[in-house]
Amino acid sequence: MPDYQLLIFDWDGTLVDSIGRIVEAMHRAADACGLERRSDLRVKGIIGLGLPEAISSLYPQLDEPCLVERFRRCYSEQYLRLESEPSALFPGVAEALEAFRAAGYGLAVATGKGRHGLHRVLEQRGWLNYFDTTRCADESASKPDPLMLEQILAHCGVCASRALMVGDSAFDLLMAQRAGMDAVAVGYGAQPLSALRRYAPKLAIEEFTALRAWLEGRATGQKDEVSHYVG
Repeated sequence: MPDYQLLIFDWDGTLVDSIGRIVEAMHRAADACGLERRSDLRVKGIIGLGLPEAISSLYPQLDEPCLVERFRRCYSEQYLRLESEPSALFPGVAEALEAFRAAGYGLAVATGKGRHGLHRVLEQRGWLNYFDTTRCADESASKPDPLMLEQILAHCGVCASRALMVGDSAFDLLMAQRAGMDAVAVGYGAQPLSALRRYAPKLAIEEFTALRAWLEGRATGQKDEVSHYVG
């Protein structure tokens, strides 16, 4: 039996290659609302937050709920246009998830997406019943508050020490820290590993397939087999 029982994944930038579309949708929403575009780097820095929190971070001058809501609507409209063809999974994700299920891991998603958005993309992939549970920012607290992870642990009946959070943002790793949970940092999404290592992830990887190799090594007692991936 592996030492972890439950694997919890962020969605955008961890399982799905959607960061470019999120950045572009933010730029287009800014144009539609008559606001100055923020840099790509700054937009990437808020990916992982719930959408209202992300908007407020980028545009603190939108200090009235109606202004934030207008921007949110513009962003959602632009993102849906860009997502007419769903963003692709990163290489190796589909195969690795199947291998994790076959090995007996529980699988969950903790995302800054809203429930409507996550439902749409899961439905498009035929994955509505694929994960043991999923939690979204609009039905919990935004990352890095640990509530989302605590709700997932309670639903799955797993303690924090037996769960692993996998994400591409500082918000994912800080959320895991606050929940008392190990984390894996992925450097191919919103933020580079140079920014994520300060949160002391258990593992730091540049491709999703490295997670599968590392977990398989741990399950067979060969915990040093892929040590070169460790951040």
